[in-house]
Amino acid sequence: MRTLNRLLLAGLIAIAPMAVIAAEDAPSADPQVTIRTEGDKTIQEYRQNGFLYAIKVTPKGGKPYFLVRADGSDGNFIRSDQPDMLIPAWKIFEW
Repeated sequence: MRTLNRLLLAGLIAIAPMAVIAAEDAPSADPQVTIRTEGDKTIQEYRQNGFLYAIKVTPKGGKPYFLVRADGSDGNFIRSDQPDMLIPAWKIFEW
């Protein structure tokens, strides 16, 4: 019986570091916010597990607005306060 208890304890001690590593790789519930400035606008990008899902644009002299994903595709954003407004995402020139 003592041997069995010792084996179980040794097994638990051996598995504990793996549980810690798995907890570090778990997706986080908090969004990652990146703040940058372009010209006279402040742009905040909201990401969840590396996926960009919203952008807050704050013009220097204007009212802030959000751009949110129109669908799951890359680069299709719409204004949350004006969902019918189309935002172009064309590539005019590429090196």
